[in-house]
Amino acid sequence: MEYTTLGDTGMEVSRICLGCMSFGTPEWREWVLEEEAGLELVDRAIELGINFFDTANMYSNGESERVLGKALEGRRDEAVVASKVYFQMDETDPNSGGLSRKAIEQELDNSLDRLGMDSLDLLQIHRYDDDTPIETTMRALDDAVRRGKTRYVGASSMWAHQFAEAQYTADSLGLDRFATMQNHYNLLYREEEREMLPLCEKQGVGVMPWSPLARGYLTRPHEEFEATTRGRTDEHAKGHPYFEGGGREVNERVEELADEKGVKMAQLALSWVLHKDWVDAPIVGTSSIEHLEDAVEALDIKLSDSDIDYLEAPYRPVRVSGHD
Repeated sequence: MEYTTLGDTGMEVSRICLGCMSFGTPEWREWVLEEEAGLELVDRAIELGINFFDTANMYSNGESERVLGKALEGRRDEAVVASKVYFQMDETDPNSGGLSRKAIEQELDNSLDRLGMDSLDLLQIHRYDDDTPIETTMRALDDAVRRGKTRYVGASSMWAHQFAEAQYTADSLGLDRFATMQNHYNLLYREEEREMLPLCEKQGVGVMPWSPLARGYLTRPHEEFEATTRGRTDEHAKGHPYFEGGGREVNERVEELADEKGVKMAQLALSWVLHKDWVDAPIVGTSSIEHLEDAVEALDIKLSDSDIDYLEAPYRPVRVSGHD
C-alpha cells in the first residue's frame, strides 16, 4: 500500500479510500451488502493496508455507519474515519437534514452513536445548503472541531465559487476551514478540472474523488454494464452524463488499453485517477473482496503520457453533475 498526506491535514492516509456506501442492507439498494459481508470487506481492506474509510449518515439510513463501527471495534486508532451530513434522515423531521446548527449537531451525535466512536477524523458536508447561511454552517462545523467531535471538516460536490466563499468565511471569522473536497471525478466526468481542482491544489485542500469508476461503467464494456444489477437499477448512475461527451468511446479505449497491458478495465480507469497530482485518495466502493484487491493492485500500474492522452482524447464537455 502507498500512503500520502491528506491535503494539509498532516494525516497519513492510504492512497485507496474504502467507500462504505455498499454496507448496510439491500432493502436500501439492491446491490448493498449484508453486515457479515461488510465486516469481511473491512477486514480484508485493513490486511491490504487501507486505513481510510468513508461513509455517510444517509447510507442505508445509518446502517453503513453501524457496520463500519463494528468492523473497526478495537482498532479505531489505526483508522482514518470520515462521514457526512446533509441529506434528510427522517422524513417526518425536516431538521434531520440540511446544514443548520441543529441538523449538524444532532446528526453528528447520531453518527457517532452508530459508529460507537467519540469522534470522527473528518466530518464532511454531503452537499451545499442553499437555505442556510454559510456563516452559520461554518460556525457549527468549527464548534464540532473545538468540542472534539471531529478533527477536521470537509466539503463535497458544489460550485467552486461556493467553496471559495466558504473558505473565505472561515478565514475571515477565524474558524476551521474545509480541509478536504470530495467531488465527482473520473475519466468520463472531468468538469472539475476547470475550477474546483485547481482551487483545491492552490489551497492545499485534500482531494478524495467519489465515483472514480463512474459507478461501475468503467469496469466493463458498455453492453455488459447494462446487463448488471447496478446498471439496471442504479438511477443515480443513469442520471450522470457518462454516456455523453464521448463516454462510450472512452469506455472502448479503456477496454482496449487494459487488454494491451493485461489488466482489468477497472484497474486501468482507477490508475488514471491515481496519476492525477491533485488527487490524494479516490474513494473506491465495492461489494467484492476480489474487486477491492484489484483496486489496490492498480497502484502498481504505470501509465505513460501517451497512454493518458489516448484515454482522454475522446472527452467532450458535459453537463455539470453531482452538485445536487
